[in-house]
Formats: sequence, C-alpha cells, structure tokens
Amino acid sequence: MPVGRDGWFEAARPIRVEGGIKARSKRGSIGEQWWSRRFIDILERVCDPGRLSRGRAYARRGQVLDLDLGPGLAKARVQGSRPKPYDVSVRITAYGEREWAGLIEALAAQALHRAKLLAGEMPPEIEDVFAGCGLPLFPGERGLDMDCTCPDWGFPCKHLSAVLYLLAEAFDDDPFRVLAWRGMAREALLDALRRSGGEAGAATAGDAGPPGLLDVADVPFAERLGDFYEPGASAARLGPPPGPEGHPDLLLRALDPPKVKARHIPLLDLLRPAYRAFAAGENEEAEGSVS
Repeated sequence: MPVGRDGWFEAARPIRVEGGIKARSKRGSIGEQWWSRRFIDILERVCDPGRLSRGRAYARRGQVLDLDLGPGLAKARVQGSRPKPYDVSVRITAYGEREWAGLIEALAAQALHRAKLLAGEMPPEIEDVFAGCGLPLFPGERGLDMDCTCPDWGFPCKHLSAVLYLLAEAFDDDPFRVLAWRGMAREALLDALRRSGGEAGAATAGDAGPPGLLDVADVPFAERLGDFYEPGASAARLGPPPGPEGHPDLLLRALDPPKVKARHIPLLDLLRPAYRAFAAGENEEAEGSVS
C-alpha cells in the first residue's frame, strides 16, 4: 500500500455511521471546564498534533460508537475506514481503598473543598490535595496506557485521539467521572465525605479557636429573665456575620443540589448569581454607611 499521512497505509475516509457519539464542540478546542481542559492540555502537550486534529474530526463526525468508563479503564469502539470497528482502551491507575481513605480524610479536612464537592462542584485546589497525598489526580505523560487495534503506528492514533476528546466532554458533563476513573464512584465519595465531615467536627470540637456562628452558651432561661431581650453587643458593633470571605454562596455549595432545572439550567446555577449579587449589594451599603 502507498504511504499516507497516518503511517504506512493510505489514509481513507472513515465509513459513516449513524447513532455514534458526537462531540458537542463544532470548532476550536474541546473541553469547557477547568478539569476537562487540564486533561486536554496534558494530551496536547505530549501527543502528535496532526493525529489529535484528525481525532477531533472523528469525534465531531460521530465515529465513536460507544464509550464505557470504569475504574482505571475507558473502553470504546471507533469506526474507521475498514468494515470492522477498532477497539480502543485507555488505562490509568485506579487507587485502592487505602489510598482513597487518605484522600477522603484530606478532602474532609478542608471545609470549603468538602462543601464544593457535596454541592457537585470540582474545586481547582483538589489537585493540590491529591498531590499532597502523593497521588496525581490527572495522568501525566507516562500515566496513560493506550491501545487501539488499528494498524497505525502513530501514538496516539486518530481513533484514540477521538476517544480522549470525548472523554474530556464526558468530564465536562460530570466532574465526578474523573474521580470514578481513579476508582471512586460519585455516591460512595459523597457518602464518605458526609460521614467524615461529622467525625471531623466531633474530633475538633474541643480544639481552641474562634467561636463559630452557632457557638452560643447554653444558659437556662430562668437565669436570663432580666436581660433576655437585650442585645449582647451594641448596635454600633453589630456587623455581617462572620463567614468564609468571598463565598456568599457557600450554603448552596454545602447542600445537596436539587434535581430541578429551568430551561435546562440547574437551579443552583440560577441561584448562585443572586446570592453573589445580594452579598455585593450588602457590602456596598455597608461601605456607604461607613463613609
């Protein structure tokens, strides 16, 4: 066979398929959220640009027939120019029970990270938590074991590239798939974080530190009859309640997200701007009263 751009065989148009998985992105880069872009950035740094470009075209044409993601393994079938689809596999190290126990303990120790995860968000700082445990979140240059049954000797071939790009879009849809690939399913992680959060609170209850919002002395009512309705501080000293700076929507992050959407937009995504606007308005009003 004459030599083509894809190796020792002549490149040919792939057989068109119906019902394949098509990338949502129609042009430019693939991956919208920081975690999917982080994954793509690694690929584009170590993989052949030409094959990645043809892989994007395959992903957008719907040449990937199916994609299955499990602990440590992503499997797919990709229709190329030959009648039989190619089998593609992408493997990474799935962490075991001991590794995940340490990761969950480290995540639960960070209240904001825990709140974001429980709210269905992936905090960027989670990479640092993984690194602190000596366990990378994303695979590095040698962290991916990839294989395709096509005859192309390039690495990765366009079939692998197509699957990798669709993986990035799957991560866009649900960041917990990144963690599931590493061996921890979403519900198992959230249940563990809820349990560890309660244990952490009990363990640190006796530690010295500033009083929390609900740390109120329990005084019998009979002993407070004389001053029960008097404020504990003068009005001039009253201000906004203490809380994490810069996170007016922390309550939304800490609660389980309701399965409610408006025009296909999750309810929490609609409420967060309102919470932030209220906080900004209160800050402006407070600054005006001081001046």
